[in-house]
Amino acid sequence: MTVMSYLGAIGAAQREAMESDERVVIIGEDVEANVYGTTGGGKSRSDKGDFLQMFGSNRIRNTPISEEVIVGAAIGAAMTGLRPIVDLSYSSFLYMAMDQFVNQAAKNRYMFGGQASLPVVFRSAMFYGLSTGAHHSDRPYPMFMNVPGLKIVVPATPYDAKGLLRTAVDTDDPVLTFETCLLWGSKGEVPEEEYRIPFGQANIVRPGDDVTVVAISSAVPEAVVAAEALAEEGVSVEVIDPRTLVPFDTEAVIRSVQRTGRLVVADPAHRTCSAAAEISAIVAEEAFSSLRAPIVRVTTPDIQIPFSPALEKQLYPSRAGIADAVRRVTGSGPAASADTAGLDRLATHPQR
Repeated sequence: MTVMSYLGAIGAAQREAMESDERVVIIGEDVEANVYGTTGGGKSRSDKGDFLQMFGSNRIRNTPISEEVIVGAAIGAAMTGLRPIVDLSYSSFLYMAMDQFVNQAAKNRYMFGGQASLPVVFRSAMFYGLSTGAHHSDRPYPMFMNVPGLKIVVPATPYDAKGLLRTAVDTDDPVLTFETCLLWGSKGEVPEEEYRIPFGQANIVRPGDDVTVVAISSAVPEAVVAAEALAEEGVSVEVIDPRTLVPFDTEAVIRSVQRTGRLVVADPAHRTCSAAAEISAIVAEEAFSSLRAPIVRVTTPDIQIPFSPALEKQLYPSRAGIADAVRRVTGSGPAASADTAGLDRLATHPQR
């Protein structure tokens, strides 16, 4: 094992994939000037080596500043034999290529009767929590969950970032991986040898008996901190990181809820039609008789993300908000802190 940052693990996965398969290429805006081709428009670097020097300009290609062109070119390349890794920088930029994602990447294998595969990985970074304003702070993975044919990956640790990306590159279907830049600098142990993490296999981050907390992306470390604090209050919290939202490990969540009888879902996306809403619906349908309390969602209110750091900081799932939700479903403390209660009201009656 070696200690590696989240961003370094992504770079290591890309390097391994390119070394093991000459069909793997990296394309995107400014990737030639970007060591490891990592997301961030040339801003994010690693000290492990220069991809352009290692693999050459035939396999590391800059693109025009046009997401529709980038995604369309990658789809065509994938259908004709390459395995592209596409660096789309900000996740909010995916909107500019919605037709390519929804009508081409997701549908072409079906529309052409399986004559072509689409082994392409679309990387993007969610820049929320950094005062980047409404145009750059979205967490759009829920809307892509609604598109049949796309696989959705949300790694929360360096270990998962590397293992899931290796699986994504090997997959013959389009994969969208959403990286939280708040986690880029986080570090963890990562095997030095090659490894892959299967899609649809959740990680039990922390076992517990009283409450199940399903946490997504940056909510995972917040949920772990909340669980540790609650353990001192005598509440045992099981934290589950689904790692992939499509496919989703339904069985792991259902088994946990059948044992704990309670569910809290922490999801940084907006509340309406969120991943948290889908997970809550699955549990309500398949484990309702096991529930001893209503399901509680800890999400971002349905409002545009403000530029103000003080305002933005309050919006996303936090350790305090998750702990309050756990106390609510266990009846072990106040229903919610003043701040969390205010956000709950905002989420229920958003100002649109």
